[in-house]
Amino acid sequence: MTPVSTLAQAYAAFDAVNRTDPNTFAWQGEDWPRELFLAEKLTEWVLLLEPDASEPLQLAARCQHIGRWQIPRHDYPEGRIGYLTWRKALAHHHADMASGILRELHYDDNTIGQVQAILLKRGIKQHADVQVMENALCLVFLQYQFESFRLENEEKIVGIIQKSLLKMDDVGRQHALRLEYSPDGIAIINHALARL
Repeated sequence: MTPVSTLAQAYAAFDAVNRTDPNTFAWQGEDWPRELFLAEKLTEWVLLLEPDASEPLQLAARCQHIGRWQIPRHDYPEGRIGYLTWRKALAHHHADMASGILRELHYDDNTIGQVQAILLKRGIKQHADVQVMENALCLVFLQYQFESFRLENEEKIVGIIQKSLLKMDDVGRQHALRLEYSPDGIAIINHALARL
């Protein structure tokens, strides 16, 4: 019997946490625990963008939003400052949870530090792994969440898409433009592109 790799063990541990997400994500007639579905899709995009992805990048992809539901948005004030404070708390929550799991699996401090740096997006636009992660995050949003999200956020959706496009590099934007969108969706994408 082939031993289970430490990476596979980490994936299983991350997935076990995300499988308990009380929020569901419906896709093609099937309901998933939300963060489990998104973690799997993020992993797929990272490996498509970087087939030779480092182990820290693969680990970070699978735990990017681990336990996200445990820190609800409504626990923080309304408005931009409240939103940014919540996002920062979430990032540290994910990094702390991931680090604990990785230590239990006897990952070394250097690997854990690299995973934390990616999760906390340290060095975006400078660090290759962080940029791949940012591309993948934006692509998961555009492929699986954008169409429903735009209907709920019509007043600010162009600005949100513009920010997403700016976070991506040329490779990420090329993939984004190849995705399938509704006619209204592609109009928003084109509007956002025109404002870059």
